[in-house]
Amino acid sequence: KKRLLSRIIIFLALFQRTLARFREDLFESLRIDVWEIDEDEYRESFRKPGKRSRLNPIGDLGYSGSTFFTTPNSKFLIKSVPRRFEYSFFRDDMLQPYYEHMRSHPSSLLVRITDFLYTPYHTLGGWLGLAPTHHIIMENILFGKESDLRSREWETYDLKPSSYFFPERDIMNGALSSDATKERLIDEFNDKVRITSEEYSELKGILEADTELLEKANTVDYSLFLIRIPASSTAQPMESARTSAWRTGVTSADGKWKYRAVILDFFWAKHKLQAQAMTGLVQ
Repeated sequence: KKRLLSRIIIFLALFQRTLARFREDLFESLRIDVWEIDEDEYRESFRKPGKRSRLNPIGDLGYSGSTFFTTPNSKFLIKSVPRRFEYSFFRDDMLQPYYEHMRSHPSSLLVRITDFLYTPYHTLGGWLGLAPTHHIIMENILFGKESDLRSREWETYDLKPSSYFFPERDIMNGALSSDATKERLIDEFNDKVRITSEEYSELKGILEADTELLEKANTVDYSLFLIRIPASSTAQPMESARTSAWRTGVTSADGKWKYRAVILDFFWAKHKLQAQAMTGLVQ
């Protein structure tokens, strides 16, 4: 009876929900064996001294309807994945190839996802779309900005081809969306990333391996998230024993900037209904 009552209470909850780890063993292997993240430090990232937990909400970072939080130490992001076609693709199609790729390519620039959380019970809030049932925990590539004296000079670019189909811009010549919305669709980097030929060759090789994986998985809509930081920045990047220079900061050839980069948002797949409907609309 107590268990039934608990299930009823959980179901009727609109915003509170119980979360469980999906494939806990797999993500633990990535954290410990591949990225060599200290488990004690990882757990402490979600605790605030004197309090059980306090996640910090942050502003809108996209158009997916996701909510974002940072851990108290800002090292990790918690992102909700509210749309079924996205979390089901990552869970059922992408997770195992992602795991194997990250193990065989430690220098990969795919964003490091350290946990995948889900609600093990049906809830009214989940059915009504008021409380997301799936979340990912991932590295915060912007770590260090909040403590940097020159944080206002940090520049971020969410890059993908400008010819990519954007419904907000391309349906009815953009008549259905505001100018403010359309202005935020595409980030343009009106400069050059100045690095050495060796760094360029290394970056090109990493990106080719990463995008080959995404292509095999039928993934679309992902982007290259580029950060440009003043070279004199006082920010200390989040470091682990095994990481890439593109996560900690590659200094530009002219000594003026540092660059960080990761590949984000690989949750859309061509074979899912949403993408197929969009393809029909484009055609």
